Amino acid sequence: MDPTNDPNFTPPSLNRNIEPTAPLSEIPSNAPIQPFVLADLGDSVDAPPPHPSLSEVGEDKNKEKGLESRIPRKHTDLSTSSSEEEENHPEKPINKGGKLILPPTAKVRSSQIADLEEVPHGIQRQAKSLDKYQFPTHRLATTLSEDNKYPLVIVACGSFSPITYLHLRMFEMALDAINEQTKFEVIGGYYSPVSDNYKKQGLAPSHHRVRMCELACERTSSWLMVDAWESLQNKYTRTALVLDHFNEEINIKRGGIRDSNGEKRGVKIMLLAGGDLIESMGEPDVWADQDLHHILGKYGCLIVERTGADVRSFLLSHDIMYEHRRNVLVIKQLIYNDISSTKIRLFIRRGMSVQYLLPNSVIRYIQEHKLYINETEPVKQVMSDKAD
Repeated sequence: MDPTNDPNFTPPSLNRNIEPTAPLSEIPSNAPIQPFVLADLGDSVDAPPPHPSLSEVGEDKNKEKGLESRIPRKHTDLSTSSSEEEENHPEKPINKGGKLILPPTAKVRSSQIADLEEVPHGIQRQAKSLDKYQFPTHRLATTLSEDNKYPLVIVACGSFSPITYLHLRMFEMALDAINEQTKFEVIGGYYSPVSDNYKKQGLAPSHHRVRMCELACERTSSWLMVDAWESLQNKYTRTALVLDHFNEEINIKRGGIRDSNGEKRGVKIMLLAGGDLIESMGEPDVWADQDLHHILGKYGCLIVERTGADVRSFLLSHDIMYEHRRNVLVIKQLIYNDISSTKIRLFIRRGMSVQYLLPNSVIRYIQEHKLYINETEPVKQVMSDKAD
């Protein structure tokens, strides 16, 4: 997030009391994000895909362990339900008059009659106060599926006011790029909304933004989660410290992830960002050099290009980013999506439709809580190419 939106922002050159980041000894030493060549794949390049029946055998074993404790190995493997009651007590066929009556393929309970994008039953919502906060792990993988890969967690920091389909698509684009170009295995993804101390017009209260993120991803995605820690802080938290928080929760407190032999491995954590945020890193006296070295060198960055942003040229010209270029992966949008939260807020204020720009559950939540209706934003912010 742009440090200049901190109400107490002081240019790094004048700030002598910058809160220190985590020491290098506490951050796992992982390989950089770098493309691999075809020879590294280990399989025949022209080999046919495995027969579907072969993959179903392994999936049955995973289903016995429950849906909440794992991340599907394929991002298209969506969970049908997270209800413990349905998992532990499946409906059985009924023998009536010698005729076998099969149960319905999808059982809908009265408590489940809701929009398909609502948070599934059994998923704990994020706390609204720091004293009740718990780090979400219900979709964080506990075991690597391929021992020859390195574990990776993706974190997106932002205002998400409101979250849009582009915010959801960014994770999917990153997942495709990582699977196709690197030796890493994604074991989870997190949204980290900023706190109310982020000085920006159009920012809904943090508990609303966290809830909208939950509504957007908990049903529509099988591997994304929302972490409220940053939103619950009583001051603006630098992005470097947010990544330290995820490192502490995943690698220090939980010891990383186990491979198939039961050995623990450190998890690489990377920041997912748009090209506009990366360009702000080049503005003089905005980001502290020590933070850029910390974010790019010790963690890494996944950059999704946006229309009109020449990220590759920027990487070449920025000294610190070029130094850590092997830890930066630029993701090109094959289908350009320029949905912005700023434009969504404008449409809402003007009484225009936002259907198909964000999930229905988020639209309904905005309507129920009357968000963004009686607010104003500077024309310059609304018309900016760098709108959030």
